[in-house]
Amino acid sequence: MTATTRTGTRTGTRTGTRTGGTARTAAGTKARATGPARTALPGAPAPTPALVVVAHGSRDPRALSTVRALLGEVRALRPALPVHLGHIELNEPLLPDTLGALGDAEPAVLVPLLLSRGHHVTRDIPEMAGAFPARTRVAAPLGPHPLLVDALHARLLEAGWPARVPADGAVVLASAGSRDPQSRAVTARTATHLAARLGVPVLPAYASAAAPTVPEAVRALTARGYRRVAVASCFTAPGRFATECAAAAPWIVSAPLGTHPAMARLLLHRYDEALRTVGTAAPRAALVP
Repeated sequence: MTATTRTGTRTGTRTGTRTGGTARTAAGTKARATGPARTALPGAPAPTPALVVVAHGSRDPRALSTVRALLGEVRALRPALPVHLGHIELNEPLLPDTLGALGDAEPAVLVPLLLSRGHHVTRDIPEMAGAFPARTRVAAPLGPHPLLVDALHARLLEAGWPARVPADGAVVLASAGSRDPQSRAVTARTATHLAARLGVPVLPAYASAAAPTVPEAVRALTARGYRRVAVASCFTAPGRFATECAAAAPWIVSAPLGTHPAMARLLLHRYDEALRTVGTAAPRAALVP
């Protein structure tokens, strides 16, 4: 039986959207209602696409404060650019809430605050973005890129890496890890670029889901005669993985990349790159290669 329709409209079918409050989509994703979509006037310049930095999220409170500080660096570099934050999980604001607040007519470029290409970049973020009508594009992850190597190198120098290359020195590049072979390939390329910068072997290692682990990589390098093995933390912010990898370091260990100036520049580079590559007017999320 269909419910009686009244002025102020009520039907027996619930759409999952509600003006002026918070609603759940059919997929169970919570989104803020945004009111009427804004339509550009004829001849008016297209709005500047917002930059949405997509962080993973962490239970470590230091991670959220670090990410917020990094966004402050991005805003300082480009004050006129709208910059927003969305998390995949664990922290607020979640990415669906951020996208819901943008509105249907506001274009955006989603830049993953992730260091390699994996499931979050290829599936999770595009699927979250695709649930909203806003015109969005998903940029490439931060690695590999020379700016990422700049940040890794600088953090190692801060940790005590000697300016004179030690003959028995080597580095373990510690990252989160993924079952996705694309992710491991990106980490391996970053390790190759860092090795060229330092002039010593750099062996990639992982905190989870892939091999070798950091202790295994340290043992492998030690067995090859390297006595001073540093650990380079390839993490965007402090958290469980970064802490565990640091504990396995036999010598020096660098801090997570955090608010190093190269990271803010790299986020803006990926944003600009996405605009140059595909433009801004796509009805659904698409991954920039």
